[in-house]
Amino acid sequence: MLDKTYSPADIEAKWYEHWENSGAFTPSGDSEAEPYMIVMPPPNVTGSLHMGHALDLSLQDILIRFERLRGKDVLWQPGTDHAGIATQMVVERQLDAKGINRRDIGRDAFLEHVWKWKAESGGTITGQLRRLGASCDWSREAFTMDDKRSAAVRKKFVQLYHDGLLYKAQRLVNWDPKLKTAISDLEVEQREIDGHYWHFRYPIAGESGRHIIIATTRPETMLGDTGIAVHPDDDRYADLIGKHVELPLVGRLIPIVADEYADPEQGSGAVKITPAHDFNDFEVGKRAGLEVINILDLHACINDNAPEKYRGLDRHAARKAIVADMEALGLLEKVEPHKHMVPYGDRGGVVIEPWLTDQWYVDAETLAKPAIEAVENGTTNFIPKNWEKTYYEWMRNIQPWCVSRQLWWGHQIPAWYGPGDSVYVAETSEEAYVLAKAEHGDNVSLTRDGDVLDTWFSSAMWPYSTLDWPSENDDLARYYPNATLITGFDIIFFWVARMMMSGIHFMGEAPFKNVYIHALVRDEHGAKMSKSKGNVIDPLEYIEKYGADALRFTLAAMEAQGRDIKLAEKRVEGYRNFGTKLWNASRFCEMNGIGGSPSITPPKAELAVNRWIIGEVAGAAGKVTKALDSFKFNEAADGVYHFAWGTFCDWYVELIKPVFWGEDEAQKEETRAVAGWALDQILVLLHPFMPFITEELWHSTRADRTCDLISASWPVVSSNDVDANATAAVNWVIRMVGEVRSARAEMNVPAGAQVPALITGASDLTKGYVSDLGDMLKRLARLETIDLVDSASTDGAAQIVVDEATVILPLEGVINFATERSRQENNLTKLQKEAGAIRGRLGNEKFVANAPAHVVAEAKVKLDELDATMEKVKAVLARLQ
Repeated sequence: MLDKTYSPADIEAKWYEHWENSGAFTPSGDSEAEPYMIVMPPPNVTGSLHMGHALDLSLQDILIRFERLRGKDVLWQPGTDHAGIATQMVVERQLDAKGINRRDIGRDAFLEHVWKWKAESGGTITGQLRRLGASCDWSREAFTMDDKRSAAVRKKFVQLYHDGLLYKAQRLVNWDPKLKTAISDLEVEQREIDGHYWHFRYPIAGESGRHIIIATTRPETMLGDTGIAVHPDDDRYADLIGKHVELPLVGRLIPIVADEYADPEQGSGAVKITPAHDFNDFEVGKRAGLEVINILDLHACINDNAPEKYRGLDRHAARKAIVADMEALGLLEKVEPHKHMVPYGDRGGVVIEPWLTDQWYVDAETLAKPAIEAVENGTTNFIPKNWEKTYYEWMRNIQPWCVSRQLWWGHQIPAWYGPGDSVYVAETSEEAYVLAKAEHGDNVSLTRDGDVLDTWFSSAMWPYSTLDWPSENDDLARYYPNATLITGFDIIFFWVARMMMSGIHFMGEAPFKNVYIHALVRDEHGAKMSKSKGNVIDPLEYIEKYGADALRFTLAAMEAQGRDIKLAEKRVEGYRNFGTKLWNASRFCEMNGIGGSPSITPPKAELAVNRWIIGEVAGAAGKVTKALDSFKFNEAADGVYHFAWGTFCDWYVELIKPVFWGEDEAQKEETRAVAGWALDQILVLLHPFMPFITEELWHSTRADRTCDLISASWPVVSSNDVDANATAAVNWVIRMVGEVRSARAEMNVPAGAQVPALITGASDLTKGYVSDLGDMLKRLARLETIDLVDSASTDGAAQIVVDEATVILPLEGVINFATERSRQENNLTKLQKEAGAIRGRLGNEKFVANAPAHVVAEAKVKLDELDATMEKVKAVLARLQ
């Protein structure tokens, strides 16, 4: 017997444990079934569930459960990422709190601490994924630094090296001077600061008294200037191209070059070029053949390539000294305040320096070509399609990928250095020594590269390394390429593109057939969530309060392609109420002897209302299936929601109540069978979205189920089971009831009052509906009688039109027309006053300019609602004349 009230906390943990222990998440092993695999974007081992994860994983689980119910051989591959820099920082902070510095204890001891932390605390995120209901195969859980994945990484590195696609070079990187490592673009955040433009005068060599003025936000980098760039079409500097300036404070002669990077409209139109400390300048320097001079060390202090006066100064102290010295020389033209974006490391929290250093690089340009082609020819599809443009833009302008990091936690680079400049790249030290001995003899000594690989290097292998590549095995052959990838737009560059390049190079084909890019979850006002704003929503709080099912359904219902989600708690609460509605409908069924169906085939039915619901199930199943096949999650959720709440709970349950009040046992048995079957189909359709409550109700409505709902079959209703005539008839009743109820509410007819209905202009079809279903209509619309007439007086009556017929509801004596007219007029006046006030605010340019965007948007929505309500009130007043 179902409990009177629905409590998510009482059922969710129970069913998840049951599914996991019963092996429900493992692939079916059916060789005849179509394979379907999704690889879970591996969350950082340091992480905890946030709302972006909740959306990402809910959508994946919806597809996984949907395809499992469709009979496919489903594999959802879970795992976690070692998160190099993030994990190292966590452990370093813990050691710092104990007065331990990692450099004092050495690499091996430090790594022991990291592995210990990972064993004790690294499973937090996976436990939270279980709370959400993620039905992934935990028996296959992978970790980017477990033994199999580590071996795969070494294999990939060595193969890329021997393929000529991985090399060591000196290039600019994002350098974090606090953490003393190169970091990826993803780990750089741009912050707007109040800075300055310093305008300096550089003397033209050989032309006494003539200068060229440049502006910079980073005066300290002038010590590394090796050129001045002007636009080739800028007539102001045409005679200076090819000449030199004498670099102040340094004395070095540097050339003036022509390059379109210089913007004649920006500042003086002349730009100082510091190839070793600016990414754009580096490219200008390559084009112009300029010298590259690094003037910073790994601490971001001035090094020995600068004049002795500045050596050893921190970059900020050097800036002050240089500005003071330029002013003393009379070479500071002016200083302007200037707001500009400055790159900060998201972990270290300090300003990032473009820094010239030796690093390992992957030839991404070569690898990108077949990855671009795979999307161009439709092998891999982006959904929504507009994200292909973003993918192309980055891939067609791709730069060499810096894959080395100056950290200890991560995949240590499998390269060993020997005498001179010799380097040996191999999967093991033994193999490296074999190579080295062949060149230098048995006594050769090797030193392993101390750097580790960028976390994305191993993540890029995820679709095939999790299938135990490089070993040739059945799973790799069966599940690669994966069917679908679901992820956020922010890592198209960093992860999706690199998986495409890596998968094609090592597996010979693209890793995915479809890449679905989901929305961003914002707060209810549309603002991006951030700790500084205090608007971060913890999904676990909502799960505790409303249940995982409600949160999952909310996210799916709001996931419209190309539109961000404005998440309001009221929506989650509303979908928890949807669960309660379904629970209560199931209790009604239980109390009337309605149980689950023994068959997926619809029962035979004679009653129109039962033939109608079978057709409605077919329609709902078709709509949900089509929407999920098209990755239209909101449409799928909307389809099952309106069918379950509106069609089944609000209408079908009401329509069949008289059957159980009557004496016809055959009709009762038929209705029990059909209702039980229809409820089963709702549970199956809803299961991908709300797995916990549906599994509970599946077993509660029938004790002898032969399988869990998670392993049941997706509804497939034959067109032969759909009765178009029954569908049309019952839908007519529903439309008629809806119109009568609306008219009663608008005219303030007492709820208990039964009124007569006169129908004019009815077709033969409508007359048949009245004859067959009149009793049902009277009960639901609270009508005293229904009469088909040729004409009728409309005085003191409400009129409604349904299809071709007009329905007249005589209300004389039921309501006081004068009183009701006065009430509606007062209501209209109040609405007009409220609407006028909002129009006034929206017409005030100062209000629109200064009010928060969400306040203006809410005011517009409110005004639209008021306008719609006023039109309804005017229609009612017209009826009351």
